[in-house]
Amino acid sequence: MNTLLGQRIREQRKEKGWTIEQFAERVDLSANYVGDLERGVKIPKLETFIRIVEVLDVSADVLIRDSVSSASHVADDELSKKLSQLTPGQKKAAIDILNAYTDNIPYITK
Repeated sequence: MNTLLGQRIREQRKEKGWTIEQFAERVDLSANYVGDLERGVKIPKLETFIRIVEVLDVSADVLIRDSVSSASHVADDELSKKLSQLTPGQKKAAIDILNAYTDNIPYITK
């Protein structure tokens, strides 16, 4: 679990384009400590974990849940956000397109 958490922290940090030093400064930790976290050598205290989540601007489950559930959750949030920005007519069209696509997934994936 420690290694997986560390890998996810590293992935999120790199997605932001931050070096270990830049990230460490943002979360008020030493670069050595962040390196230890990312390698799974150390486990953050709860208050440190909360700071990490806040600085990375991700939900905690992105870092601690298994990747399948996490990816699904992120996709659901993204889809919901996009749909909320549409007019009622656009939403209906998007749902019709999504239905046509999902009805044909077995044929598309063959």
